Amino acid sequence: MPFPFFRAGAIALLFLPLASLAPRPAAHPATVASPLQGAKPDPQVIAQFGMFENPKLQQYIATQGKKMTAISDRPGDYGFTIVDSPIINAFATPDGHVYFTRGIMAYFNNEAQFTGVLGHELGHITARHGQKQQTKSTIASLGLLLGQVVAPRVMQSVGGLAQQGLQLGLLKYSRDAENEADVLGVKYSSKVGYDASQMADFFLTLERTEKASGGGSTPGFLSTHPNSADRYQRVKGLAAQAQQSLNKTSLKVNRDSYLRSIDGLVFGDDPRQGFVEGSVFYQPELKLRLPVPSGWKTENTPAQFQMSEPSGKAVLVFTNAPAGTVAASATSIAKQIGLASAQAQSTTINGFPAVTFEGDQAASSSSSSSTPAHVRGYVIQDGQTNYALLGLSAPATFGTYAPQFDQTAQGFQRLTDAARLN
Repeated sequence: MPFPFFRAGAIALLFLPLASLAPRPAAHPATVASPLQGAKPDPQVIAQFGMFENPKLQQYIATQGKKMTAISDRPGDYGFTIVDSPIINAFATPDGHVYFTRGIMAYFNNEAQFTGVLGHELGHITARHGQKQQTKSTIASLGLLLGQVVAPRVMQSVGGLAQQGLQLGLLKYSRDAENEADVLGVKYSSKVGYDASQMADFFLTLERTEKASGGGSTPGFLSTHPNSADRYQRVKGLAAQAQQSLNKTSLKVNRDSYLRSIDGLVFGDDPRQGFVEGSVFYQPELKLRLPVPSGWKTENTPAQFQMSEPSGKAVLVFTNAPAGTVAASATSIAKQIGLASAQAQSTTINGFPAVTFEGDQAASSSSSSSTPAHVRGYVIQDGQTNYALLGLSAPATFGTYAPQFDQTAQGFQRLTDAARLN
């Protein structure tokens, strides 16, 4: 049985070549209206975050999105998707697809707030902010979590997963781009009949929430959509001007109907997808548990469960492995991540057939100045399912972290505690 939170395509994302994640120049200059082809969600986004399985709510945002794109400045083939993540964020990709996380849907207090953010994201697309960011961005952001200690080559093996949050959609916009998206968001949400001032209230709520929580390592809305000191008053003023220019005396807020539409929505982490308690990761649907090195940061996504050394010098990634014999699965992984002369050994871990393998990544001809990572991998077989645990660090510090890699792997066990299974 595969991980329910490791969606189809997760292993493909895990070994995605770095070039496929690298920002590409816009196919057309920003002044040319290139066609939008974003009706379908990007498989890489879904592999990373997972599709939120709620057809009624998915249809709701699609309906609202179509109403707004009909009056936007850039008609085209748009798409709208809710992804299954507790992160409080929304993002748009340059091809015309808008994503909302399950987390942000739970934070909207009414339909006007949702519509305002929807208009804001459409504003990023119509103003081609994503294309402009991609042409200016560099792939260096993919090495952020590892603090530049592990060479960029390691990022090729894990498709940038050491960065918490997929960079495909989570581009950080400039304040000028945010201001322009605010203007367009107010314009679009007002045109479809909503009180755009509610968008300002939502930004204020997010700011207070982020301050109260002390911020987080996972990119949230305000980390990718930077706030400005005058944003609240500016958006309120824009909304008042829009209402006056449209000559509308009453605009919709729709609090009750929105709250009914999200009734039953899981708030925060979904325990069915696994959770960390103390220093242990529990996965009740798969009936397994895995220890987490003391003090390490964790990130649970539909693509993998990730554990990161606090200073960013090492990372452990737990995910599905290719099907087949445990030896064949280990060989496949070692080849895909470019291990040179990997040494493998058959073993058992708490009764489960397993293979451990280790090696340095082959040097990359395109990155002669970087040092390849040293990797210790473990493939563990549970019935018909193979799991992979990959420990990565710079060769010079590998000896420091190898014992923690081993302790985590040796702690893979069947979950039998009834309190955590239910």
